[in-house]
Amino acid sequence: MLKIKNLYVNIEDKEILNDFNINIGSGEVHALMGPNGTGKSTLSKVILGNKKYTVKKGNIYFEGEDITKLSTDKIANKGIFLSNQLPCEIDGVSTADFLRTALNVKEDVPLYTFIKKINSALKDLNMDESMVHRSINKGFSGGEKKKNEILQMKVLEPKFIILDEIDSGLDVDSLKIVGENVTNYLKEHKDSSVLIITHYPRILEYIKPDFVHVMNDGQIKKTGTYELALEIEKNGYETYKNNSASIVSEL
Repeated sequence: MLKIKNLYVNIEDKEILNDFNINIGSGEVHALMGPNGTGKSTLSKVILGNKKYTVKKGNIYFEGEDITKLSTDKIANKGIFLSNQLPCEIDGVSTADFLRTALNVKEDVPLYTFIKKINSALKDLNMDESMVHRSINKGFSGGEKKKNEILQMKVLEPKFIILDEIDSGLDVDSLKIVGENVTNYLKEHKDSSVLIITHYPRILEYIKPDFVHVMNDGQIKKTGTYELALEIEKNGYETYKNNSASIVSEL
């Protein structure tokens, strides 16, 4: 579904991604782990076409199409969704209005269908109905902002989902709710794929990955299964610092 080949990315004169490669198939869950400053969040922004970053070399393919140079709106309309690490506040635009406008870009969704869909998502996430009628994320706690991201995912029904540190700011109960909602979404949308960007394996207890990748120095250093995430929790990332650029597979 998503293939990234030999990707080099700079911000101003600093290289962030260095010959980055990954291939995510339909229906797969991939976890990308690594210490701060290794380029994980940069990758998510580059996939969505953030012009703050410069692609010096390489390509990003989605369902066989090169999307490297497409604008963010065109990339999103193809079914790629990013849950931001730090969701922004948008004053004067409610979540409900935002989502209905986004849905109507492709087709005119009847109001009753939309209300039924959003109310179902609110119930699943244990969110108060009034929250969708407030300005997006305005006055929300960190956990409420993350739940609001998953609400958007459930309503928009993307094909490819990027969760950038969705676990940060969540208490134990909210983490379980978010994890179970993503897992249930994948059961209902069997062809959808997920890239989870995280430092810690706790979210992976609820959203089981097919593959776990360790990233450092702008590229993947090692690929394995869920056990690799548990190894990282026990031993940290020191092993993967300043080692060779080759990918070592444990599969």
